[in-house]
Amino acid sequence: MTRHRPVSQALGAGALLFALAAVTACGSDSSPASSSADGPPAVTVNGVGEVQGTPDTLTAQIGVETQATDVTAAIGQANSSVRTVTDAVVSAGVDRKDVQTQQVSITPQYAGALPGGSNAISGYQATNTLRVTVRDLAKASTVLGDAVSAGGNATRLSGVSFRVDDNSKLLTDARSRAFADAKDRAEQYAKLSDSDLGKVLSISENISGQEQSANSDRSASSSLAVPIEPGQQTINVSVSVKWALN
Repeated sequence: MTRHRPVSQALGAGALLFALAAVTACGSDSSPASSSADGPPAVTVNGVGEVQGTPDTLTAQIGVETQATDVTAAIGQANSSVRTVTDAVVSAGVDRKDVQTQQVSITPQYAGALPGGSNAISGYQATNTLRVTVRDLAKASTVLGDAVSAGGNATRLSGVSFRVDDNSKLLTDARSRAFADAKDRAEQYAKLSDSDLGKVLSISENISGQEQSANSDRSASSSLAVPIEPGQQTINVSVSVKWALN
């Protein structure tokens, strides 16, 4: 015998399913304006500004490296040598406040592994490194040469770089060029989209080229002549600007 479900019960279940579907649909479509993709019309473009200037400041890492069988002797020799180097660069025209200790280290030296034994310490290596800033480039060659001569074979010279000490005017010029470049592109896009360029909504920037390195890695065994050519320093400013479109 076939049994039939009451019609009222079937309709009630169908109505319940319809109501749940309607609630789900409403929930999935709520607040569409809050979506990040549905904000007011806007355009984001990048711009680049590049300027050049002549460096007026040099920095260099000038250090000494000594070795001795005794740790006290090694560090003592390094201290004596670095004082001699410091006096030499100050005598050559560097302000003493522009001489800063960057690194001091003592490292054991090993004679080699013995069969069936451990490495034996044969001595110690001591290093003392200064960061020297030369603000008068006309004296830079003399400063570096005198430093290497004063430290003798223990001298180590590296990390020579140039920069414009006060680059605020160059940065202002580069920023102006970068923003003008971005605005020109934004106006093109506004015209193509039949819109007017509105107010700026956000700006971010990236700056590069504020210091340029010179290849210099010398010990006292190299020639004491240290020619200096500062060349030109290029400063790049890139901006990302977001405009509203009216």
